[in-house]
This record gives sequence, C-alpha cells and structure tokens, in this order.
Amino acid sequence: MRRPARVAMLCLGCGLCSLLYALSQLALSLEQEAPRRRGGSAFPVRRQLSGGGGGDVVEGWRAMAGSAGRGERKRRREMPERCKNVSLSYWNSYWMLPSDVCGKNCFWEAALRYNFVKTEPSEKMHLAVVACGERLEETVTMLRSAIIFSIKPLQFHIFAEDLLHPNFREMLGSLSYQEKFNYTLYPISFPTENAAEWKKLFKPCASQRLFLPLILSDVDSLLYVDTDILFLRPVDDIWSFLKKFNSSQIAAMAPEHEEPRIGWYNRFARHPYYGNTGINSGVMLMNMTRMRRKYFKNDMTTVRLRWEEILMPLLKKYKLNITWGDQDLLNIMFFHNPESLFVFPCQWNYRPDHCIYGSNCQQAENDGIFILHGNRGVYHDDKQPAFRAVYEAIKNYSFGDDLMHALLLPLELELQKTQHTYCGRIYKVFIKQLTKTIQNIYDRRSKGR
Repeated sequence: MRRPARVAMLCLGCGLCSLLYALSQLALSLEQEAPRRRGGSAFPVRRQLSGGGGGDVVEGWRAMAGSAGRGERKRRREMPERCKNVSLSYWNSYWMLPSDVCGKNCFWEAALRYNFVKTEPSEKMHLAVVACGERLEETVTMLRSAIIFSIKPLQFHIFAEDLLHPNFREMLGSLSYQEKFNYTLYPISFPTENAAEWKKLFKPCASQRLFLPLILSDVDSLLYVDTDILFLRPVDDIWSFLKKFNSSQIAAMAPEHEEPRIGWYNRFARHPYYGNTGINSGVMLMNMTRMRRKYFKNDMTTVRLRWEEILMPLLKKYKLNITWGDQDLLNIMFFHNPESLFVFPCQWNYRPDHCIYGSNCQQAENDGIFILHGNRGVYHDDKQPAFRAVYEAIKNYSFGDDLMHALLLPLELELQKTQHTYCGRIYKVFIKQLTKTIQNIYDRRSKGR
C-alpha cells in the first residue's frame, strides 16, 4: 500500500510543478506585452516656480503619470527587471498578480512586498493647496496658521492660476519666520486628454488634487487641505498619523457627517460612498508612494486599476450622478477599497455642519477644535460669525507679537459676541485647543533658553 501512495504523491507534486511553470510562463508573456500597452506621459511639460527663504528659482518639471520618486527609482534600479513595480498588497493570489508585478517566487515576494510598503515619512512636512479665483487671501491665511503653530519645517506646494503667482510670491516673501517654511508655486495642470472636463468639475481647479500623486512624483507623503482651512494646533500632529497607518492604508480623511439624520450622502447620493455618511476631502493626508503602487478594486472591471488608470473611467461612469466633484470620486474609490482609508475624528476637520444644527462633534466638545474648515464661505459673511472671528484673528495677527495678548484674548472677546448663534453658544470649543497650542509654544521657548 505504501508504494501506490508514494507514486500518487509524486504524480501530484509533478502536476503542481507543471501548473506553476505554466502560470509563470503566462505571467512572463503578459509582462512582455505590457510595454506595448502602456502610453507616454499624461501631463505636458510645464514650469514650476520655487521660492521661500532664498528667493525664486525657475526649473522644468515633467509630471509622469504613476512615476516614482528619486529614492524609489534608485531602489528599483537595484531590483531585477521583473520586479520594477510592486503591489501595495503584501499577499495576492499567484494567478491574480498584475502583469508588472513579479510572480515567480510568490511566497517570498509576498513577504518582500510588505517591507517595501512600510515607508517612513520624511522630516520635512509637505502641505499642498489649490487656489483659483479669489482665494489668494484665504490661502495665505491658511498658510500663516500652519507657520505660526508648527514645529518642524514646512514645504508648501501651491497650485494656482498663473495670474496669482506674483501675488503669492509677494505675500509669502513678506512673512516672518522664513526659516520655518519653503514653498513651490505650480501652474494648474491636468492630463492633456480630457483637460477641459477635469477643469469644470465641481469648482474651478478643485479636481487638481486628484493628480497630486502623479505630479509630485518625488514626494512620499503629503497633507492636502482646502484653502478655507485654519490650523489651531501644529501640522506636526496630523502629520504623525502617517505612522499610525497600517500596511494597507494609503490616506486619511474625516467623516462628512457625525449625525446621519443631517447627512448628505446617506440621504441624497446617487453613487457609492464610504461608510455610513461619506468622507470629506477638505483635509486629506496621503502616503502617495502607496497610492502610486496600489491596484484599486472598482465596479467597472474585474481588473484592479492603478491611480492614474482609474480616475477617468470613474468620471465617465459617474459624471451625471456626482454633486461634489472630486470628493464624490474619492468616496466611490474608498467605498470599493475601505481597507485603504484611515479615518480621523471630526475635530481634525471641523465644519459649520458640526454646530449649526446643534453640536454633533463630541470630540471637539471634549478636546477642542484642531483644524477649522470654513466651507460654505463662512469666513466672508455674517452667517457664522464664530468661524469668521477665528479667520479674522489669524489673518490680522502680526508675526512676532505675543500670541496670548495679540491673538487669543482678542479672539475670545469676539467669540463671546457670537452667542446668539448655535455655533457661538459653544464658542469655547474654538479656543480650547488653541489655548493649549499657545501654551505649548511658550513652554518650548522657555526650555530653549
């Protein structure tokens, strides 16, 4: 009985080896066809204006769709030719590996993929914003809040219409604390194909953020914020969430609503959305190295698509069903890939919706507001005076003045005048964290003496 069993085991082993060999040859043939299927760059060659600290420098740049940064390219040169692209997922079934991902030693490569994805963010914090139209003053006020409260150096990536570039250089050049930040000005740039369609999506230039992983190909991690954001604690603190990402997470955002009864997505959306109430993309922390590598599940094809491959098909399928433009596309994307999103609490993206119908952000009530998001234009009208008071206080603060007497105390007096509104009734949440932030600045200064 032993001999037939051994023969059966031997035949089974040979059959398995033959199957693996056939699959490896199939994968190899697909890889050889891949270069013929791939196109060239999706973006035109443009110019970027760089400034801050030592002045302005003009240099050329080419945004290659899906290209990797310098460190990534160096590492890939040291890898075998078949391993030039590595999937985000550290375990894929052998027969489901994309054609440009290695597959001959699937068990060993599965372990290696995990190590490649575990990247450490750089010391300099990268912050991106997109400004078009009459958003110059609002954008600079946001940048001022980041400079005032942050600890580590900041690198600003400012995407703006060409007409705004001289104004940005003038206003940023006049700021104090030049040693705390550097900035780069970029033109608004979309893929040459369908550029007009992307430009008119939702608001002018709003969809530019979708292409940041492709344009800023040398940047590992990035914090994107809308122009109407104000930091009430150091950027360092939200940047630290990058270290809390697990191996599958590529981005972090806050929920669109805390209270489903007033939620927009769960009541009106005509497309898939993340979680119970959707996500808000006004504050978006990204590990862009992982975003460029990931193959996304989707409802358009059984094949997983990379970032640069999925954007246009999503727009074509849902353009008649989306209301909030690029934010809706991100909701659809993370609906199909929920494991890839890190969700941070509402005080990191506090909006009028959190208080105009009564307070519904418990974390802000407990710890204060960390990042204020003045959407709906509330910084520039009298509908929500509490939000406008914070904006005016930071806009008018003179760098170098005492933060307690020139910023915090005058702001508290203005907030007390807003108690006739729902948001004003809880005005202390607007200064609770800000008070701690300023006290921490004083403590650091005293220790440095």
